[in-house]
Amino acid sequence: MLASSLAFSQSKLKDFGLVAKIDTMQYVQLTGIVINDSLERIPYAKVKDLSTNRGTLADFYGYYALVVHPGDTVEFSSLGYKTKRYVISDTMSIRSFTLVQVMAHDTITIDPVDIYPWPSREEFADYFLSLDIPDDDLTRAQQRLSPQEMAFVGALVSADGGSSYSAYRAQMSQALYTRGQMPQNNLLNPASWAEFLKNVGTGKYKISQ
Repeated sequence: MLASSLAFSQSKLKDFGLVAKIDTMQYVQLTGIVINDSLERIPYAKVKDLSTNRGTLADFYGYYALVVHPGDTVEFSSLGYKTKRYVISDTMSIRSFTLVQVMAHDTITIDPVDIYPWPSREEFADYFLSLDIPDDDLTRAQQRLSPQEMAFVGALVSADGGSSYSAYRAQMSQALYTRGQMPQNNLLNPASWAEFLKNVGTGKYKISQ
C-alpha cells in the first residue's frame, strides 16, 4: 500500500514537472560557530536563510547547523552586534560547508526612561509633606537600633581579623583540652545541670512554652 502511494505521488509530480527539479536541487549542510571580534563565542545568535525564510538559533557555545542551497543568502544577527550576511556560492559542489562568522559589536542607544513611584510631582509632594518623621534624635536612634535592624546589619558585616583570630584560638584551646579523649558533653555534666537549674529560678534563662 505504501509503495503504491509513493508511485502514485511520483507520477503526479512528474505530471507537473517537479521530480526533475527535486532531483537536481543541491542541498548544503552549513555548520559553524558565531564569534565576536574578541574571538568570544556568541550564544543563541539567530541564523536565517533569507532565500527560503528558514533559520535556526546557535546554541550556548555559538554552534549552529542549517541546511541551505547554493546561491542562498544567510543572515546572522544577535542583540548588541551588527547584522552580517553571507552568500553561499552558486558554484559550490560540496555537500557540507563550515563557516566561522565574526560579528562586530554594535552600540545601541535608546531614549532614557525615567521611572517614578508616583504618577505626578504633585502627588509626590503631597506624600512627602505628609510623612510622619520623628523630630528628636533619640527616637530615630532607637528605630535604627531595633533587633530587626541590628540583625540585618550584623548579617551584612563580616568578622574582622581580630574576631576571626579569637574564634580560631578558642577552637584550638578546646581541641587541646580534649586531645586524646572524647569531646566534653555538658549534657552529662552534673555541675552544668546544677548551674542551669540554679539560674532558671533567678530569671537568667527564659523558658518558652
